[in-house]
Amino acid sequence: MAVLRFRVYLEEDDSVYRDVAIRHKQNFLQLHQAILKAYEFDNKHPATFYRSNDNWQRGKEITLQKYDKEYKVAPLLMESTLVGLEIFDPNQKFIYVYDFVKNWTFLVELITVSKEESTKLEYPAIVRTEGIAPIQYGTKGLVGDKLAEMEEKYDLKKGAEGFSLEGGTAEEGESGEGNEESIEEESSDE
Repeated sequence: MAVLRFRVYLEEDDSVYRDVAIRHKQNFLQLHQAILKAYEFDNKHPATFYRSNDNWQRGKEITLQKYDKEYKVAPLLMESTLVGLEIFDPNQKFIYVYDFVKNWTFLVELITVSKEESTKLEYPAIVRTEGIAPIQYGTKGLVGDKLAEMEEKYDLKKGAEGFSLEGGTAEEGESGEGNEESIEEESSDE
């Protein structure tokens, strides 16, 4: 069974992307769910795919459900449309729009086709992650696991070599001595 690997770019920033592998006989609903999982988005909003060309122009629509809008041509439904049946080009492209109010837009591009499945993966699978995904609601920030990863990667722990507490030297900062006294002296002078 053929496995299709798509690169899913954030429209505003092509350095942020996720690679999703999916069997050609799986449907667009499964691809939709995999993209949401890859970007850590919830599944509460309307969504649609558009078949696209090399210029990223919107073509045939493959939608989650028929929405209350006028269609030039009746859309296909994600649940009943197999991904493999919509591949007409070795570099097939789709535009994926999620949450029509926030208008999250992703560019989806077929990057490889493989005849062999990995027995270690459950398809659809997220096989590569690049860049920090945007936060679906609110402002962007580093919290929780992402902050811990950064601390580990850059060794930002207290007392790391070359860093000190404010007002002290690196040697004082490492031992923790001398700094507390100067803080107490400053506060008693006031």
